[in-house]
Order: sequence, then C-alpha cells, then structure tokens
Amino acid sequence: MHTVSMPYGKTDIKVKIPAKNFIGELIPSNSDTVDCALTVSESVVSSQSLQSFLSSDDLILNALENPIGTPRLQDMLSPEKTIAIIVNDITRPTPSGYILPFILNELESVGIPDENINIFFALGLHRMQSEEESRQVLGNDIYKRYNCVQHEADSYPIKYFGTTSRNTPIEVFEDVVNCDFLIAIGEIGYHYYAGYSGGAKSILPGLSSKRSIVANHKLMIEKDSVSGNVESPVRLDLEEATNIVGLDFILNVVLDSNKNVIAAFAGDFIKAHRAGVAVVDEIYKVPAEYADAVIVSCGGYPNDINLYQANKALENATQIVNEGGDIILVAECIDGIGNKIYDKWNKECKTPDDAIERFKHEFEFGGHKAAKTAAAAKRFNLHIYSSLPDEEAIDAFFLPTHSIDETINDTISKNPDAKILSMPYGGQTLPQIKKNSEQNDEEQSDEDD
Repeated sequence: MHTVSMPYGKTDIKVKIPAKNFIGELIPSNSDTVDCALTVSESVVSSQSLQSFLSSDDLILNALENPIGTPRLQDMLSPEKTIAIIVNDITRPTPSGYILPFILNELESVGIPDENINIFFALGLHRMQSEEESRQVLGNDIYKRYNCVQHEADSYPIKYFGTTSRNTPIEVFEDVVNCDFLIAIGEIGYHYYAGYSGGAKSILPGLSSKRSIVANHKLMIEKDSVSGNVESPVRLDLEEATNIVGLDFILNVVLDSNKNVIAAFAGDFIKAHRAGVAVVDEIYKVPAEYADAVIVSCGGYPNDINLYQANKALENATQIVNEGGDIILVAECIDGIGNKIYDKWNKECKTPDDAIERFKHEFEFGGHKAAKTAAAAKRFNLHIYSSLPDEEAIDAFFLPTHSIDETINDTISKNPDAKILSMPYGGQTLPQIKKNSEQNDEEQSDEDD
C-alpha cells in the first residue's frame, strides 16, 4: 500500500492506495528549483533572479526596493496623502498580517500619519467577517492601530466610472477611491475563471458593487475563462475597469504549499502581476497523465473553509480524470456551503440538469457554483469527505463518504486496473496533460505551416 497525506482543515488525513493502482502524486515544484529570472525590464531581472535564495522578509523588501513599472513607494508619496490599503478577507491564504508591516514601514518613512491610513477588506460578495476574523487577518496590533473597514456589497455609497468595453458597469466604493493613493496586497495563484488571483482583483470584484461584480462574472461562461489563462475575458475586463479607476501600487506574493512566501512582486498592477504569474506557472503547472480516479485536497484551511471555496480544487482535478471516473474531494468545509445563493440553488435544483438549464436562463452569483458542479457531476462520480451533513453534500451533487479508503476500494472493485492520482494542493496545482512525441511533432508542423 502507498500512503498519501491530504490536508484537511488544519490537520491531515492519511489515505492508503494499493501500490499497483497508484500512479503518482501531483505536487508543485520545490521553490528552490525554480528559476525566477523573468523576462521583464533589465533593471529588475537581476533582483528577481535572487528570489530562490532570499528569506521571505528579504523577498518582500527586495520587491519594494525594485518595483516593476513604477517608482518606489516612498518616491510617490508625501505626508499629506491619504492612503487606502486593500487586503484580502479570511477566505484567502494571503498572509496580510505578515506583509502589511513592510508597507506600513514605507509609509511611516515618508511621514504619513496613522489617521491618513485606511485598511479595506476586499470582500467582493463574500459574507462580512467577525471582529475576531478581521483581527486574525491583520494581527491584533494593526487592527487596533488603523482604521479598518469592511464593506458589504451595496451597503456603502459608490462612485460610477462608466463601463468597460465588455459593458461591465464600473462602480467602486467611494471611501476607497476618495483616498489619494491606492495600494493592494494580494496573493497570485490559479483562479478557475479569472485565470489567476491577485493584481486588479482587489478592485473588481474586491471593492465593487454587486452590479459590477455580477456583470464581470457573467464572462465566466466564455470558453477562455479558465484557470491558468492570463487573458481570460474575466481578467481582461476587471483589469480594464481597474485601469479606469486607478490602482497605484500592488505588493503581491506567491506562496508555497505550506503558505510560505517564496516570491514577491511590487509596482504596476499589471506588470508586477504578470511577473508573479510567470513564477506561479513555473511552480504550479505540473505534467500529468489521465487517471481513473483523483483524490484532491484544497490544501487545507482556509482554502477548504467552505464548499464555495473548495470547488476551485475540484475544477483543477476535472482536467485529468477520464470520463466516468471518480473524484474524491477532501475539504473540511467548517463554514458549511459558504454562500446563501449557492445553498439555495443546491436545494432548489434536484438534478444536475436542473442546475445547468437554470444557469442558461438565469445568472445569479452563487448559482454559478451549483451549475459548474452539476456539469462535473454529469461527467464524473463526485465524492466528498467533509464535515458537511450528508444531506447538504447530496444536494450539492456529491456522494458523501466517511472513509476515503473505502471509496478507493469501491473504485478498484469496479475497475481492478484503475489508475489513481492524488493532488494534496488541488487549488494551487494545475495539471497539464503530457504530450507524446507524435503530438509535439504535429504541433511543430502546424507552427511551421
């Protein structure tokens, strides 16, 4: 038997797989093997090539000292400026409490007083956080010292900036855009319809109106709105909106599977973001072969805080499972379903076809999760190991399991030669099917033509 460890909440689950069936574990590359010298301006290549050899502190300091596409923060600011710092909420793995002091030190060096600094949580359409969760994100000292603001979509006054070329209305909360200088802190990883997280997502959907968010997210049904595509229509749209609104500076990090900072990029919200994207691809795009069953974890808390977030790992796993195969999602879901609309659709749509047909005629943010899971359920057998009540799992088109080992045994009993893969960090790992030499030759011939 082969034993794999699958992150589950703040713990791990040990899973046994017969050695004859186990074909591999898809995990990101080790950060110390990644060449982070990227094709950006020559002035910063030399500093980025040091990424693999620096501590997390030094990575962030190096990014701030060598911003991409902008001057240094201290050269763009003066003491009278009012500052908006945008941070992710509790559902994201971004270590904001760790990163923030580096930004705050830069602001302090310019002489900007505490009362001019405002920290905004980019909730998008997520639920409001408890005070304890907000303190957890920022750290107690920062939470007490600065003005920290949560918006709930459409509960604050908004400022209208027109529309994008894709007809998305641009509406952002006034308290944010009324500040003189906007800084966003984020994490760059794969996003299942925006291509990648981080960058301009701090503005849209992070601090935008519900009308803006829904319009942008409607683009998720376009064929190019997929994980790992930096030109996803969703991302291009939100970047166009952010360019109109104005986002002055970002500090984005790349994390390893243990949530340690292994690369950092600062500066222009597109140029610095793209430098981070190159590192994410180098680490997290993993060659794979098709399997009959995949055991996939989100990577533990907070990525599996609820089913709404856990679906991102499921989406990546669907890329490498044979039609009719099994996907076993390992996600604690301590916060339940995580979205009221998603939960409502789960209860109201009795079959996968119900959810898919409903989505074709009725776009409702949250309902898209039900429709995407329904589409996967029509192609694969979806199992889930979680803390969800069985009834809730079934409503969401999953088969609840209380023993992953037994579920694997059931798979093998149906197909003794079943090929089984594990993905312990499914939300961060994007499988790329290996191409044989004939496929490569054909592609090269097409390029030559």
